[in-house]
Amino acid sequence: MQQTLMTAVLLLQVISALAMIGLVLVQHGKGADMGASFGTGASGSLFGATGSANFLSRSTAVAATIFFVATLALAYFGNLRGASSQGASILEQAASAPAAASAPAAASAPVVPASGAALIPSK
Repeated sequence: MQQTLMTAVLLLQVISALAMIGLVLVQHGKGADMGASFGTGASGSLFGATGSANFLSRSTAVAATIFFVATLALAYFGNLRGASSQGASILEQAASAPAAASAPAAASAPVVPASGAALIPSK
């Protein structure tokens, strides 16, 4: 159940990210109207001169809101899943893993210096 919900939120996040990219690329910059005022550019568009900015700006804001809400939901579900499955945080697991792995190896392996300084012959 939780895995399917997490997959759905991830899909929603990817779709909103792609929509945001597309909406930002379709919008024209603030300086685009200045060239149109001198007659060198075409200021008309599908939605009209000011209607496109309002529609595209609002659509981008909605896509960004959906993206951020989906990101927060993924972070929440990821933290929930990590805490319930192992009982310890990732940092606690990383801190205990090298100590547990090096304990049996230290008893059987000879001590080797970390650098090659011991291998250089002295005069």
